[in-house]
Amino acid sequence: MAKLNLVLLFGGRSSEHSISCATAAGVLGAIDRSKYNVIPVGITKQGVFVPAADDAAKWALRKGNLATVTDEGSRIEFAMDGSREITRLDITGARSSLGQIDVVFPVLHGPFGEDGTLQGYLELLGLPYVGNGVLASAAGMDKEFTKALFESAEVPVTPHVVIHQRDWLSNPGASLDQVAKLGELPLFVKPARAGSSVGVSKVKEMAEFKAAAKLAFENDSKLVVEKGLVGREVECAVISGRGASEPRVSIAGEIVVTGRDFYDFEAKYQDEDSVDLIIPAKLTDAELNEMQGIARKAFKSLGCEGLARVDFFLTADGFFVNEINTMPGFTPLSMFPSLWQATGIAYSDLIDELIYLALNKN
Repeated sequence: MAKLNLVLLFGGRSSEHSISCATAAGVLGAIDRSKYNVIPVGITKQGVFVPAADDAAKWALRKGNLATVTDEGSRIEFAMDGSREITRLDITGARSSLGQIDVVFPVLHGPFGEDGTLQGYLELLGLPYVGNGVLASAAGMDKEFTKALFESAEVPVTPHVVIHQRDWLSNPGASLDQVAKLGELPLFVKPARAGSSVGVSKVKEMAEFKAAAKLAFENDSKLVVEKGLVGREVECAVISGRGASEPRVSIAGEIVVTGRDFYDFEAKYQDEDSVDLIIPAKLTDAELNEMQGIARKAFKSLGCEGLARVDFFLTADGFFVNEINTMPGFTPLSMFPSLWQATGIAYSDLIDELIYLALNKN
């Protein structure tokens, strides 16, 4: 059987550029080379498509100096004529074909990668790709619309309000009146369209709110203020079913943070000693069944395809969905693949399954 030409696309313009590189490192290190001819393509922080090294160690997550896709002069070009050809343009001006693309595995996180923009580009190119389509990616990236769709589908969500920067600048008092309706502190202030906890603050006193809003607005033109819920942080992973089958949901995992106010960027990627990822989470059978049912409903309510991770708070009042991640971290130690490994799907087999789903989208 001939190998499939797979483009692994990573990097990008968002603040999660280096996290995308780390995800690419995980895939490069585990993908079955007997099945796939891997063509790594990086996107610089300026949005330039360039050839990238097929070297997992180069892109792996590390403390301090995070990996970055750099522009060394060569370019990658995708054919716009439906031929699926991918071409390398060297710094000398010489062109060489890298063959015809069978499937693209985009592992970009955040804006310009996970928000539907890249998915729309791949649709224009006529290329099959792993993961969610344009609508689900855009809705999943925007917390305002994610929560609206969840509420419409009767998925329980964290109590919240949305503040647009123009409204905050013109009438901050009215925005603060909205926030007051959430009740007691603490509050979490988040950019509406960012991930990996970039720009997120925990507000324990209202005197801190303006600084938190300023930080969030540095990353987006609107923010979401969520009521801080007292409970456990639990997650499960979802992949599409084959054919007409229902989406498949993993067992649950739990995040326990020590020494930090919340599960922020540093805790996720630079200070692993402050976080315990517990798999499986200690839940009753009834709790797990309920959680999996809500995750499946959340996945379907956005029209998701391929994969997602659904994050919950388990409180005295039950489960609340915090958010959905339509391109979760995908290193071998990340929660998404770890949950599937504990459920019975090995990392390399999970990659195979996601590629199968990409090539057989309904």
